[in-house]
Amino acid sequence: MGLPNINIEFKTAAGAAIKRSEKGVVGVIVRDAAVGLQGAHVMTSAAEIPSGLDSENKRYLAQAFTGYINAPRKVIAYVLGASEEFTSALSYFQTVEADYLAGPTPIGEDGEAAAAADADALAEWVKAQRADDATPKAVVPNSAKNNEGVINFTASNIKVGEGQVYSATQYCSRIAGLLAGTPMTISCTYAPLPEVADIERMTKSEMDEAIDDGKLILCHDGEKVKVARGVNSLTTTTQEKGAAFQKIKIVEVVDMLRKDIKRTVQDNYIGKYSNSYDNKCLLISAIKGYLETLELGGILQRGASQVGINLDAQRAYLKGAGVDVSALSDQEIKEADTADKVFLSARVKILDAIEDIDLQIAI
Repeated sequence: MGLPNINIEFKTAAGAAIKRSEKGVVGVIVRDAAVGLQGAHVMTSAAEIPSGLDSENKRYLAQAFTGYINAPRKVIAYVLGASEEFTSALSYFQTVEADYLAGPTPIGEDGEAAAAADADALAEWVKAQRADDATPKAVVPNSAKNNEGVINFTASNIKVGEGQVYSATQYCSRIAGLLAGTPMTISCTYAPLPEVADIERMTKSEMDEAIDDGKLILCHDGEKVKVARGVNSLTTTTQEKGAAFQKIKIVEVVDMLRKDIKRTVQDNYIGKYSNSYDNKCLLISAIKGYLETLELGGILQRGASQVGINLDAQRAYLKGAGVDVSALSDQEIKEADTADKVFLSARVKILDAIEDIDLQIAI
């Protein structure tokens, strides 16, 4: 009868992934001296923001709900005391899923310095977590961390309404909400910020240089302010992480794939079935079904997803275990006993968004 349970779980994960791509979750860390409000607050609308918070913190949390195509499904605020260790918030978000995090806005006499230190701690934590196979992402101000999980937001003199001017630090939650409200089928490139009247403007060459330096900037097109291009802070590419990993959209899908497959396998497969070739094939089939559902959802390119036993890794394992593999066929390698190890490989094509158009008009 196969593995109906894991097939169902993977289909459920794929459906949830498509739904999750429509609305995300924002985690916002704030510092506030209000008594009794320290800790986590889960909110589904701006109306649920604790009234006892500082007015700047309330504004900072409210703008996270603005979103883009969609408003975020929820905003999780973690309130720190004025002098509380920042690690308290990081420990909390290590066990809670949030698509994008944003750190504190400046509050009090030493607010700018404290906010900068907290933002740096958040960025370093994201880097460390991703190095440990976790998938957090954060919007931080003026922080060139050269990492695909850190979005380096560098806009300045952000003018909102009549006379309100904000720094990048004060607008990180807005950008985190915008990213969380961007479906995985599109990118945030040229996403408008209708509430912003103006910014410190840059020349085209300055904007090109900033984007190449891994900076998420805003631009003014003569009519409105919008995100210039959806890039993260990654500037050093490698064979494992090429130029595609510099795009926020691509990284979000990669993170979703890793997280969904890992969790579903852990919860519904590991330790629950014998490591036979038939069960390996059923696992492969279940993962393929998950990927095909994402293809139908417009997240992956149709017909491009492949999953199978990693022959090279399996052959190396068998050789290391003392098995003479020189005369074994590929099929015999696939069917060989690998104790408690499963070696798989997959290939997918993540659909990018239309961003560069070359239109030649003949007259």
